[in-house]
Amino acid sequence: MAAGGVASSRIQRYAELAVRVGANVQPGQLVDVVARVEHAEVAREVARASYRAGAAYVDVYYSDQHIRRALIENAAEDVLSWTPPWLLKRAQDVGTEKAAVVALTGDAEPDLLADLPGERVGKARMLALAEESTRQINERLNNWVVIGVPNEGWAAQMFGEPDVERLWQLVERCVRLDEPDPVAAWQEHVRRIGGRARRLNDLQVDTLRFSGPGTDLTVGLLPESRWQGCESETSEGIPYVANMPTEEVFTTPDARRTEGVVRSTRPLALYGRIVRGLEVRFEAGRIAEVRADEGEDVIKGQLDTDDRAAYLGEVALVDGTSRIGQTGETFFETLFDENATCHVAYGAAYAEAVEGGLIDGVNVSTVHTDFMIGGPDVDVDATLRDGTVVPLLRNDVWQLD
Repeated sequence: MAAGGVASSRIQRYAELAVRVGANVQPGQLVDVVARVEHAEVAREVARASYRAGAAYVDVYYSDQHIRRALIENAAEDVLSWTPPWLLKRAQDVGTEKAAVVALTGDAEPDLLADLPGERVGKARMLALAEESTRQINERLNNWVVIGVPNEGWAAQMFGEPDVERLWQLVERCVRLDEPDPVAAWQEHVRRIGGRARRLNDLQVDTLRFSGPGTDLTVGLLPESRWQGCESETSEGIPYVANMPTEEVFTTPDARRTEGVVRSTRPLALYGRIVRGLEVRFEAGRIAEVRADEGEDVIKGQLDTDDRAAYLGEVALVDGTSRIGQTGETFFETLFDENATCHVAYGAAYAEAVEGGLIDGVNVSTVHTDFMIGGPDVDVDATLRDGTVVPLLRNDVWQLD
């Protein structure tokens, strides 16, 4: 995309929103920008916006999927999950310095890894680096945000043609950049979703039940589980919005209390592969069986890297007012698709959604993979601690407003 004109103005506004509302970069703070090489134009603008916000220094870490492909094709098995010590030290320093983090996503070559063995694709992730990232999130060290960067490959995956302008318009709508005052729009959105979280906390939910075609899933919560809205807060009190877009209320379940079967209602983009027709069966909290029409081997390869990956770490509710859901599109990008409908995540839990943090029943893992399980055909009910059953979602309509 050429610099200048409408494109330049759009990217500048997007970067400003990510820096000032998403990560909420503070004066004098260090900023870590994580991007792929194809995201360079937006990464540069994020750096400029960060300096305008008063950042002391901005560093950008670029990755390249072609280098990852070479690793999966040629590296020894024991290297697939290895973390270079210098990269781990860099990540640890980001935590120690309590830097702001802006991560860019949006796969520019969605089919690049499609012909590789799924088990190796699923294992090709730096485990020590993932563990460090999870630690920093749970200790609430960083104010951070993830945003999507439109590109030709992503657009082609969605539309069958590289219509980047069409994708940009959708992204602008989803992140409220189409509003006259995006900051005010986000303030109102944070307030509304936060109200839902408070209402759910007042109910004192014990279990959630998802029921629909191919799905009969019960997710137990902890007495200490706390519902969260859009906005998070660091240990030093800096508010931030971790995902842009976000439409969910979420909490951390009791990892020991998930039972039943669930069918994913949307494709899942995972490590450069697409998983379709995913069906998962849980017993005593643990994934006991995985089946999929496509990409099953990637899921199994990922689960094999971590003893705790097969337990739930998150459950989230999203209704039909979601701007992402209203587009009617599948984005093939979890940042967007998980905010189109209800979802769960196997693997790591978020300690911020539990009073007391990493207590018994809160899952600790190097994996965190969301997959979508909601939609108009899926009902969601809550059983309260006193045994009362309360409907939460019917036909994608929130029942508590």
